[in-house]
Amino acid sequence: MSLEKILIVDDDTNICELLRLYIEKEGFNVVIANDGATAVKMFREQQPDLMLLDIMLPKLDGWQVCREIRKISDKPIIMLTAKGETFDKVLGLELGADDYIVKPFDTKEVVARIKAVLRRSGTTAPVAAVQEVQYDKLLINLTNYELRVNGIQVDTPPKEMELIYHLASNPNRVYTRDQLLDEVWGFDYYGDSRTVDVHVKRLREKLEGVSDKWELRTVWGVGYKFETRD
Repeated sequence: MSLEKILIVDDDTNICELLRLYIEKEGFNVVIANDGATAVKMFREQQPDLMLLDIMLPKLDGWQVCREIRKISDKPIIMLTAKGETFDKVLGLELGADDYIVKPFDTKEVVARIKAVLRRSGTTAPVAAVQEVQYDKLLINLTNYELRVNGIQVDTPPKEMELIYHLASNPNRVYTRDQLLDEVWGFDYYGDSRTVDVHVKRLREKLEGVSDKWELRTVWGVGYKFETRD
């Protein structure tokens, strides 16, 4: 079976190459356009399965490209832009975009969004095991970078998602801050261990008091654990 093809459209070549690296690593084929006019031409010629589309482009902007593509195809489009205002999001969706990612972004989140949009559109994405854990009133899906509390999706930055998934996947195990930095942030992360405290604090704001069957707990003098109760 041929690889699913992703068309990246951005005038920043560094962003394009960074995205290419991560997206190809996940089993996709990648083609790149650096302006709107070329994007429309390449879409017609390459017939990609999904387009990552920046808004601020030379020749034709992202809105114009989206309009042109929607005249000829219903293939998924994910808008990729530095603009985060609600108006821009609504306009993109009204023009036919399927999702919206605001720069600066986490590359792993972009890949997760690509896979999720392809699944929703009925296009086959590379098969991978779903990374998901569930507890009372809590669902943590790392495949889609989705956190649901009481059935409601809660906006959660990628690193917070990775941290709570790591802890919840290993319930009642105590982790030191250094262990979490190594296993969640990676061995090449040179940040302060207080980074973990900040992320746990933000997660607590989202999860405090949701259920009496589990808790994100501090183990004083050691670190943190996701504690479950019968």
